[in-house]
Amino acid sequence: MDSSTADSSLSVESITDNLKNQSLTGDKKIPLKLEDLNWDHSFVRELPGDPRTDTIPRPVLRACYTKVSPSAEVENPQLVAWSESVAELLDLDFKEFERPDFPLIFSGASPLVGGLPYSQCYGGHQFGTWAGQLGDGRVVTLGELLNSRGERWELQLKGSGKTPYSRFADGLAVLRSSIREFLCSEAMHSLGIPTTRALCLVTTGKYVSRDMFYDGNPKEEPGAIVCRVAQSFLRFGSYQIHASRGKEDLDIVRVLVDYTIRHHFPHIDKMRKSESLSFQSAAEGSSVVDLTSNKYAAWAVEVAERTASLVASWQGVGFTHGVLNTDNMSVLGLTIDYGPFGFLDAFDPSFTPNTTDLPGRRYCFANQPDIGLWNVSQFTATLSAADLINKEEANFAMERYGTKFMDEYQNIMTRKLGLPRYNKQLINKLLNNMAVDKVDYINFFRLLSNIKADPNISEDQLLVPLKSALLDIGKERKEAWIGWVKSYIQELAASGVPYEQRKAAMNSVNPKYVLRNYLCQSAIDAAEQGDFEEVRRLLKVMERPYDDQPGMEKYARLPPAWAYRPGVGMLSCSS
Repeated sequence: MDSSTADSSLSVESITDNLKNQSLTGDKKIPLKLEDLNWDHSFVRELPGDPRTDTIPRPVLRACYTKVSPSAEVENPQLVAWSESVAELLDLDFKEFERPDFPLIFSGASPLVGGLPYSQCYGGHQFGTWAGQLGDGRVVTLGELLNSRGERWELQLKGSGKTPYSRFADGLAVLRSSIREFLCSEAMHSLGIPTTRALCLVTTGKYVSRDMFYDGNPKEEPGAIVCRVAQSFLRFGSYQIHASRGKEDLDIVRVLVDYTIRHHFPHIDKMRKSESLSFQSAAEGSSVVDLTSNKYAAWAVEVAERTASLVASWQGVGFTHGVLNTDNMSVLGLTIDYGPFGFLDAFDPSFTPNTTDLPGRRYCFANQPDIGLWNVSQFTATLSAADLINKEEANFAMERYGTKFMDEYQNIMTRKLGLPRYNKQLINKLLNNMAVDKVDYINFFRLLSNIKADPNISEDQLLVPLKSALLDIGKERKEAWIGWVKSYIQELAASGVPYEQRKAAMNSVNPKYVLRNYLCQSAIDAAEQGDFEEVRRLLKVMERPYDDQPGMEKYARLPPAWAYRPGVGMLSCSS
């Protein structure tokens, strides 16, 4: 054991002791200062790294990361907002956010005591085409810590300067995109959707040049840095890059997968033959797939299923990611990399919030389930190339994606309508009606809980509970909606569930508040003038998306006319 390994072992032991001491008081956690965080840098300790530490753009070979430090220029950085729930995850004392040096530390200008900064190497398919090495072009991981529950959390600074993966970019981020990522990370968590988190957002005090519309007219925008938090930021592309470089790098794929299973899927390492996780693939003449005989196959299946569950949850709340490249797919099944995302306003299955995606709408709302499967197929191809899984196991992982997605999606839609069981015809007819009349996706489902299961309601009263969502519909369309509501009421009446019970259940899955793009833009406009209150207010509202929140109704309104101008409803990847 060399000296660095010995030091790492000692640090892990001391961390364990600290965690035990904190747990002696039961569930009560002792809030920590930044200097007292329990660091455990497993990624750097256990995986091959780049021997160079400079930030010159270059191919980084046979390495999972490069040790680099934040380098963004700052001048009187300011704390814009921070998440209490993320601070609690990290056992961080809320008083730490009041420290004068807090903005300096989380802009990267001052080092975080105990941290070990690096940027990750990965590749990816972008819009269906292999793009080669990508990597953390403007992200520096500060390190990994263990909280009092033994959970591993990685902290990153996004927009913190150049890395070897920056290519031709400056490694910086603007306030506009940073506010969007900060708010949506926390909003998605509150919706119950797996996501990376955001601890805090700081301005750098410097300006950054960005061509927002790629039209040759760049402008100066305020710079900012968001601190992202996740148990891991490993992506499909983290494994793809090494498999793409030929046989001599395939061993790195295995090493990285072993690391991932050991730290993030430990239950897979503990599987035994006695668990009998054997399945017959649906393909004709296929062999039995035994997941207990190959942990890599079990892992591939779990990644596929987590991805399927994630995409189903997006479809349920009308979320469109916008850039579902394989480098933006988390192996933990988290929503990751918030760029030109958007929630559905008027229901349009072909909606894409990404201007770059407009020609083919590859990443539009309706395509997300298929793109998820395509990405999983690229992921399993990587594991197959490294001889970790065979063809039958790869096919089974993709089968499980399809099965899991349909199971989850049908369950979500059944709950959204408050039905006792899935009714394909009723739900398909509803979505068709919504698409024809461009009905607001979020508000409609929230209003739907107001319909009572009374078959005796007169025809002229059937649509009253939905009146504010069914605007400007003609006689023919009105009749179509009346017909649907009648069928819906029949289903509800047959279930026998009391009205108040069903309403509460439906409201617990149909949010009143989501982070619509126009709400983000209002907060951005104010923040760019130095007023951060709207960012903080939006954060609070989005923490309780399923509650009525009296006095906050304006955040549930339909988008105003200005919301459809360029740069609000649709965005580019420029940030």
